[in-house]
Amino acid sequence: MPSRTSGALAGGRAPTAPVVLLPARKPDPAPSPAVTSPAFLGKTSGDAELHQVRDALDHAAHAGLARLTGGLSPAALTAAYMDWAVHLAISPGKQVELAAKAARKWARLAQFASRCAMDGRDCKPCIEPLPQDRRFARDEWQRWPFNIIHQAFLLQQQWWHNATTDIDGVTKQHEAVVEFVSRQILDMASPSNFIATNPVVQQRTLETGGQNLVHGLRNFVEDWERIVHSKPAAGTEAFQVGRDVAVTPGKVIYRNRLIELIQYAPTTEMVRPEPILIVPAWIMKYYILDLSPRNSLVRYLTDQGFAVFIISWKNPAAEDRDLGMDDYRRLGVMAALDAVNAVIPNRKVHAVGYCLGGTLLSIAAAAMARDGDKRLATMSLLAAQADFRKAGELTLFINESQIHFLDDLMRSQGYLDTRQMAGAFQLLRSNDLIWSRLVRHYLMGERTPLNDLMAWNADATRMPYRMHSEYLRRLFLNNDLAEGRFRVDGRPVAVSDIRVPIFAVGTERDHVAPWRSAFKIHLLADTDVTFLLTTGGHNAGIVADPDRPGGSFQVLTKSATDRYLDPDTWAKVAPRSDGSWWPEWTRWLASYSGGPANPPAMGAPTRGYPVLCDAPGTYVLQA
Repeated sequence: MPSRTSGALAGGRAPTAPVVLLPARKPDPAPSPAVTSPAFLGKTSGDAELHQVRDALDHAAHAGLARLTGGLSPAALTAAYMDWAVHLAISPGKQVELAAKAARKWARLAQFASRCAMDGRDCKPCIEPLPQDRRFARDEWQRWPFNIIHQAFLLQQQWWHNATTDIDGVTKQHEAVVEFVSRQILDMASPSNFIATNPVVQQRTLETGGQNLVHGLRNFVEDWERIVHSKPAAGTEAFQVGRDVAVTPGKVIYRNRLIELIQYAPTTEMVRPEPILIVPAWIMKYYILDLSPRNSLVRYLTDQGFAVFIISWKNPAAEDRDLGMDDYRRLGVMAALDAVNAVIPNRKVHAVGYCLGGTLLSIAAAAMARDGDKRLATMSLLAAQADFRKAGELTLFINESQIHFLDDLMRSQGYLDTRQMAGAFQLLRSNDLIWSRLVRHYLMGERTPLNDLMAWNADATRMPYRMHSEYLRRLFLNNDLAEGRFRVDGRPVAVSDIRVPIFAVGTERDHVAPWRSAFKIHLLADTDVTFLLTTGGHNAGIVADPDRPGGSFQVLTKSATDRYLDPDTWAKVAPRSDGSWWPEWTRWLASYSGGPANPPAMGAPTRGYPVLCDAPGTYVLQA
């Protein structure tokens, strides 16, 4: 569908010039004020066309610029740095403090250098890297001059953190933006990224006679060729959907323009009568929850005697540009729920939402509660948020300027591209996901072996223009859901209306949905909430198969009448258990389920839900 601004430039024609009406007689020396007033001029067709041309030009300029900047608004970034720079310039106390810190750091570095000159390798570093920073962990970094180089870099990194934070008058968002962007620039300039200052790469070059650089160049050319031709990342060929991953047996029993619904075959003689409906995020392929058989959450649930259904989202294209949030609720969650009810009638459903799928499920459940729809037995939210005020570093650039800039980019494409989304997520952990990968692949000449989770991560999806714009504006920017302003069918919904028991999972190292943000479900829902905090990140923490060594979790249940515990207090008092959290969750689900019953048939042909094809279906295969 063409945008409202495209008409003036359609078909390659030049914009129509403003119409000028020539008077029939010579005008009076002093024209009437009514003729020259702005109100009169604003009504002419010429001004309307000029406004349309202006809008089209601005849109084209912003869209082109957005492609160069990866969707980042220069205006938003400039505003943040101007706020920081002006307040720093008028803060002499902060300037004195920074000067004193710089002098002390230079002194510490000089003392460290002198100790190294006398003691050799046994000198104690003057600054330790952060626990998650493994760039300088190898022994080669402790030799002169590389010990001096990396210590100087870490001191500089610490100084810049001090310089970009704790400045009176700077808004919290602008401070976070400046600190984040400055950190990205420093990560790019890290001595580990360059041959001349990386002793590990130099040692590898000597050992291989430079073959590592030859292999690195070959890896670079291969990766570039794959990017140009929109091919998947190297190594993903070993994880083919339907052959190596997403192999749990099942059938597609429903399909519309947005979803396929998969019903999985039971693996036990009897099953719980209440089915499970899983709603994954629409920004990912569903099979993160059905990876290899050994770490498939879907397979684990079927082995525990549950009847499992899952939504597989379509990968939208330009023709889906006008699909909005309500389409995803109506054609996604509600359509799938109707299908599950047709296959297993007269039974309530355990609804499960992962990431933004959990947010969408919360919206649907709140609307159902408002309207008296009591088809849900429980609701489980896996690394999902309903309150977006503290939604992590992804929200740093969510403001009116940034959203308007992205709108122009998406309006020209019809969707947000997979590479644009992937880049945003990678920046949150640039050390691990960008620079260390580039060093390994292009300087060391090695390929990082892919596992099934990494291959899934490379299999990204797009997002329609309208839906992405709505959820950025209504959820991230305005926080409408948490504050009772989000409208479904013209009326607001509230999470506090949900009365079914809730099981919420947060992960300790989540950069996408920080666990303290997911923890806010305690403040939003007036029902029993069981909150579980597990080790790991946003994806690996959820894919926590019981056979994997390591890992632990904490869990506590708060009834609707219990007093509130803040996240830090909760973390101190919640008991910790070793192992995977999956068994704890299935025990909770079983406590709200009936006794074992015969498995349901696959699909319900007489009710309009015939078996269409085998799992994993067709939508998941869309590139």
